Amino acid sequence: MPRAIRGVLIECEPAIKSIIVHLDSANNDIIIEDLDESHLVVKENMVHLLKQKLEDRLKETYRPEEPLADSE
Repeated sequence: MPRAIRGVLIECEPAIKSIIVHLDSANNDIIIEDLDESHLVVKENMVHLLKQKLEDRLKETYRPEEPLADSE
């Protein structure tokens, strides 16, 4: 008998999607279906955890530029 899983459609840029796919690759517990280059269906109960993991990953790679010092 088929089983239904509640999911959430996520639209994102391909770079963000590749991070999500990488996060899911360890346990395969986030993504239900990989639709195309910018759409995924993820488990509804994993959305909050996915947001946290994605923020942490982006904080690791994002380096804010330091303000330029005035020469005057």
